[in-house]
Amino acid sequence: MNNKLYHNLIFELSHNGREGYSLPKNEFSRHALPNSMLREHPAELPECDEMTVVRHYTNHSGNNFGVDNGFYPLGSCTMKYNPKINDEIAGNRHFLNLHPLQPEETTRGAASVSKTLRKALSEIIGMADFTLKPCAGAHGELTGLMIIRGYHESRGDTRRTKVIVPDSAHGTNPASAAVCGLEVVEVKSKDDGTVDVDDLATKLDDSIAAMMMTNPNTLGLFEHDIVRIVEMVHQCGGLMYYDGANFNPLLGVCRPGDMGFDVVHLNLHKTFSTPHGGGGPGSGPVGVRDGLQAFFPMVNPYHGNFLVELRALTYILTLGKENLMKVGSLATLNATYIKEQIKDIYELPIEGLSKHEFVFNGLRDKSTNVTTMDVAKRLLDFGYHAPTIYFPLLFHEAMMIEPTENESLETIDKFIKVMRQIAEEARTQPEKVKSAPHNTPISRVDDVMAARQPVLVFPENKL
Repeated sequence: MNNKLYHNLIFELSHNGREGYSLPKNEFSRHALPNSMLREHPAELPECDEMTVVRHYTNHSGNNFGVDNGFYPLGSCTMKYNPKINDEIAGNRHFLNLHPLQPEETTRGAASVSKTLRKALSEIIGMADFTLKPCAGAHGELTGLMIIRGYHESRGDTRRTKVIVPDSAHGTNPASAAVCGLEVVEVKSKDDGTVDVDDLATKLDDSIAAMMMTNPNTLGLFEHDIVRIVEMVHQCGGLMYYDGANFNPLLGVCRPGDMGFDVVHLNLHKTFSTPHGGGGPGSGPVGVRDGLQAFFPMVNPYHGNFLVELRALTYILTLGKENLMKVGSLATLNATYIKEQIKDIYELPIEGLSKHEFVFNGLRDKSTNVTTMDVAKRLLDFGYHAPTIYFPLLFHEAMMIEPTENESLETIDKFIKVMRQIAEEARTQPEKVKSAPHNTPISRVDDVMAARQPVLVFPENKL
């Protein structure tokens, strides 16, 4: 059935009376707890010996996939290699055991880290200053929009309650705008995948607070009209917001500040190589042009995710200016190479020079009825994490592939070979692809049922 073993849930390994650890004698029994804090029934915890617990979680850990395991074509926007020196520095006990409420005189080293990182990011992005408080990308988006709203309100310009968002934008953009109490106005894309400037012109008036843009956009295409777009938004009194989720290919090549953006959020856990996934940790610092520093809001009572910031600074200092400038070019080279090698068998809906990522619209041969989902599932059998699928929503069978700058030619060539093999299987053995994966602990799950009828606890009658 599967080459990997199915691992039971820890509750399924439980046996009454099994113990894995002996707690010391209770020395505080004389301190009675109020009844309101006591359980009515004993906690329903698994009862296992130590060896069973160790084997169980060790076996499960082998089912986790990360960039340390193999190629991860979700790439720079999602999972980028975290050099081990980053973890070594972040694991230093002098940083690891800090507390945000320590006296300032005991945290001068950490304060120096934050100051150096803010200065480095300002130089790299072309901003006047950064706040490191936001704890994730979406948190950074919200912070940036709060800055923009605060700026307009300080001038008595309260009519500006609308934010323009391209139809290709990340889903967090309109969500963040809504949370900030702003109305979203969508602008269309042209056939070449970039913002339709003519459509934008019809949306600009004195109600526009800002325009949010990702550049390159979610198709991996550089917005070649960016200077004109910035001028148009500024002329109507709005500000320009840069979504830094796709900044990786621009690293060392060009700066959002030089394009005319007023507010920028970065994902340190993406571009600047810190571990991320499964809900965290993240860091979404926000930079502003000169004159907007006074509008930094209090979105975090402390200092943000400091160890993520420390890893990012380690990455920047390790590479140095000369090597940091190579990152964007190599990320673009790797993505372009993959695209050119397989665009004869996978449909490329928009031609043109892509940057760090590109989007296919499924297989060219639609007669096989093999979908993007099928291809993604089949990739799992070869030890690869699947790329982003069915996003952006501009194409029915979207498949976004984004390698990073640090993947070798050999790794990329193997991935290309597998992608070509899957396309050939789709033509000659479509059922093999449509029934994939075959080598994972479980095969396909019913995504709809899992979302609508999730099983969040172990059944009580099986304890």
